[in-house]
Amino acid sequence: MPLRVLTAILFAIAASVLLLAPASAAYPDHMIKIVVPFAPGGGTDVVARTLAQEMQKDLGVTVIIENKPGAGTIIGTQSVATSPADGYTLLMATFANAVNPSLYRKLPYDAHKDFAPVALVARSFNVVVVNPSSPIKSIADLIATAKADPEKLSYGTYGTGTSAHLAGELFKHMAGVNLTTVPYKGAAPGITDLMGGQIQVMFTTVASCAALVEAGQLRAIAVTSAERSASFPQLPTVSEAGVSGYAAESWYGLYAPASTPPDIIDRLNRSAARAVQGEAFKKLSVNEGLVMVASPPTELDAYFAGEEARWRKVIEDAGIKAE
Repeated sequence: MPLRVLTAILFAIAASVLLLAPASAAYPDHMIKIVVPFAPGGGTDVVARTLAQEMQKDLGVTVIIENKPGAGTIIGTQSVATSPADGYTLLMATFANAVNPSLYRKLPYDAHKDFAPVALVARSFNVVVVNPSSPIKSIADLIATAKADPEKLSYGTYGTGTSAHLAGELFKHMAGVNLTTVPYKGAAPGITDLMGGQIQVMFTTVASCAALVEAGQLRAIAVTSAERSASFPQLPTVSEAGVSGYAAESWYGLYAPASTPPDIIDRLNRSAARAVQGEAFKKLSVNEGLVMVASPPTELDAYFAGEEARWRKVIEDAGIKAE
């Protein structure tokens, strides 16, 4: 066979291989952005920034955080739904993504169809706290007090449909008690009023209460997770303490726009799994009460569907509407 013919054949084979190779084979080759639909400084922002720092070591490119708060996370979430499906714009989703379809009559995106799951990064929980001078020292005390005087107790939340709010609503429903809901603009003012005696209980995050519990300024009586937490090993779960089957979790999940190539999703999933094994996340797991997961995309998809269905019932039963 003449050399020029052989050369032409080899060139054609090489060209066909290049055509068949996925366009994402070189991914990533430039900066990746994770959109956080909350203001800087909160729990979601801290988790996302830690994840970004660890993932960029593995991916070899810069990973930045872009905070896009507003409209109950809808603004930031929509921005990712309409971004190119190339793996360079991601969303740090939370509990809000599972409850918003039930809180709002119409969303500018479809929570299922417009996103591709990447990894369930971590799960968290709330802590049930009371004033240290309160006679309420357990979940049993809380239930007994609420039943003895249905108008006496109030609990603080930091926004309609937040984990603190719905954890309280689920407790009311499952324990068969009444607690008056008092909304605040954030955990801090609610905790201030709890310490001042204006409200009697809160279902709040580990980050917002751990130091105050340790200092004796708040009394923790239970955790809302399904299992006991390494952050508060001495505390029973609400389920253990008398409300069988109760569990209320917060969570953090990484998403990409729908139609992102599967090989990119796989690369990001593997990177997230490595990230949560790092020392930065070990420290964060104690400070924020996190349980690291980094599960496959299919597990995040199933988890999200379960959370959405569970909280839809709580929201409908309580008649909760977005503010």
